[in-house]
Amino acid sequence: MQKKLSFRLFCPLGILILLSVHSLTFAQGAYIPYDRDYYHKIERYEILQGKTNPFFNTGYKPFRRDIVAQYLDSLAENPEVIQSKADQFNLNYLSQDSWEFSKREIPGSKKPFLKSLYRRQGDFAHYEGEEFGIHLAPVIYLSGGTETDNERNPARLARGLALRGSVDKKVGFYTYLTTSEVFFPSWVKDYAEYNGAVPGEGFWKEYESDGYSYFSALGHVSFQITKHIEIQVGHDRNFAGEGYRSFQISDFSNPYMFVKFNTKVWKFQLTNLWTQMTADVFYNRGRPTDGRYPQKYFAYNRLGFNVGKNMNLGFFSSIMTDKINFNYFNPFIFLRWVEQQQGTPDKVMLGIDGKWIFTPGMELYGQFALDEFVFNEFFEIDGEGSKRNKYGAQLGYKYINVLGLKNLDFQLEWNQARPYTFQEKVDYQSYSNWRTPLTHPRGANFREFVGILRYQPLPRLDLNLTGMYQYFGADENANVNWGGDVLKNRLENSPTGLFGNYIGQGIENRVIQSNFTASYMLKHNLFIDGSHYYRRRTAQDLNSPVSSHYLQLAIRWNFVRPDFNF
Repeated sequence: MQKKLSFRLFCPLGILILLSVHSLTFAQGAYIPYDRDYYHKIERYEILQGKTNPFFNTGYKPFRRDIVAQYLDSLAENPEVIQSKADQFNLNYLSQDSWEFSKREIPGSKKPFLKSLYRRQGDFAHYEGEEFGIHLAPVIYLSGGTETDNERNPARLARGLALRGSVDKKVGFYTYLTTSEVFFPSWVKDYAEYNGAVPGEGFWKEYESDGYSYFSALGHVSFQITKHIEIQVGHDRNFAGEGYRSFQISDFSNPYMFVKFNTKVWKFQLTNLWTQMTADVFYNRGRPTDGRYPQKYFAYNRLGFNVGKNMNLGFFSSIMTDKINFNYFNPFIFLRWVEQQQGTPDKVMLGIDGKWIFTPGMELYGQFALDEFVFNEFFEIDGEGSKRNKYGAQLGYKYINVLGLKNLDFQLEWNQARPYTFQEKVDYQSYSNWRTPLTHPRGANFREFVGILRYQPLPRLDLNLTGMYQYFGADENANVNWGGDVLKNRLENSPTGLFGNYIGQGIENRVIQSNFTASYMLKHNLFIDGSHYYRRRTAQDLNSPVSSHYLQLAIRWNFVRPDFNF
């Protein structure tokens, strides 16, 4: 019955979409994969100008290629943002990646390979016609390194391809396929063993007893329904907010199937996301096994809008449920109200995010995600440390061209989440996917400071120094729940009652970590990376601090630089 109802619902919708697309004349591009370094180059222009850009809302990622190309075209002759050779290089680099949508003349390769390959710097091969366009690029990542007190040297080999294009300039598509073998640094391996999942990936196999092997496949199709409404269907990740972390939805977990509507009218952008995620995984001897894994469903609505010329606010509501509920398919409804009418059976989050470019070159941003709210207990009038007041909060600051030094950018961010936030009392309703958190990698019951210094002294050279401090509470064992592990039931095995719950409860841990990376672009999207990690952890159950140095050298081609800052 449920399958028939689903077919009846989506069949007329599909016909409507096809008819609408058939009559459109708007250009349509695929989405640009989310990469923090890449997206920073786009977003810094907006901060330098001192005002929000009219083309897209940066509070929800990823961005569409054709819209980014329009934005870059508008900046080409703007001295406010093109202030150095590195700025001009970045503009040309970003434009080259989406050259087919630019109205400017984007130069091709000076020396194509065999006359037909690499005619464009970012495309191994391409064809661009009136009815059809396709762009193919190889994907390679090879890294090797050494870590103190680690018998296995961390290393990774990934290879694959990326394919994107459009049909009739109206339908955009993208696919990304890689296969990888990897030996992680010690703390990443510990994280993967604890969760039974590789961060950012799904099904994995054991590789040489202490490594991981996995296949990655991402892809989506996007098309315009009307001038202002667009739909995207795919298998990928999403990210909400302006920060390094997110308490709404982040790119940390495994890709998932989703349908997304984007409606942009005047200063408003409404994003509706419906997804199917993996609730749990079956294991045999500690490894994922074949079988139909339990599924769950996530609905998310965010309304973002510009306030004046230099401020943007976003209001969101989201809901996690262990079964399909058609009540959550209404894109213009307050999800908390709907869930309440159903007898409060599901996990609901509400919140706000925003940014304020208070002067050209400087931005304040933040998020607040609320799980449960009781006024007197929230302000500790009736009780301190209430378990019912669960929330995540973020506050951040960005400074572009620090002290007038071109292409030196600074970011400082504070994050915290109270114990038991993102957990739920019903199985398969926690904010997780494939056994990894859907928001912050630490889950909950933590405080964190992140500082990032980015510098581009030469057009092809990027330097990145990231520092991180975390204070969090951990569980002694699997039978105790202090509120940090989002996979646990919030009503089971909790040593505390309704009150007396504070961040850091359980086994106190403190982590200090730094990461310095130098990336040099040899050719378009072909990089050599050298990086050094230092990590030091102290905990109540450790006799002495555990520290390590990890030194790595890598070459990557059309591959997002891995991030081990968790």
